[in-house]
Amino acid sequence: MFIGQYSHLIDPKKRLAIPSKFRKQLGGGVVITRGIDNCLFLYPAKEWKILAEKLSKLPISKSNTRAFSRLMLAGAMDAEIDSQGRILIPDYLKEYASLKDKAVIAGLYNRLEIWDEATWNSYKSRTEKQSSDIAEQLGELGV
Repeated sequence: MFIGQYSHLIDPKKRLAIPSKFRKQLGGGVVITRGIDNCLFLYPAKEWKILAEKLSKLPISKSNTRAFSRLMLAGAMDAEIDSQGRILIPDYLKEYASLKDKAVIAGLYNRLEIWDEATWNSYKSRTEKQSSDIAEQLGELGV
């Protein structure tokens, strides 16, 4: 289970250190892809396989399911965690998430999200202001 948020620098070679707390759970292989809200999703290989299988079963006759599948699957890339606990972020994903030199890695149970620090701070601020409304809507869903 991944929880918490951590700030890390992206080095000039486009490598990002994964918090040591998460490395063991990720194992050696991970999949990094475009996320929602202009962040990146990082999945352990096992969790990625579960998601990819669900996506592959969505009806291709619906434009929204095709678009979402393309976003997630075509944007995905296998990545290895190196001996210093870093992953290489490909240029197209770095551009998608507008990543600069400071990143936030947020644990969200079965995945990690990688955010540009300024984008994360802006998103977090907006969400915190709406927390009562969000809680009420989740309450209606039984959360």
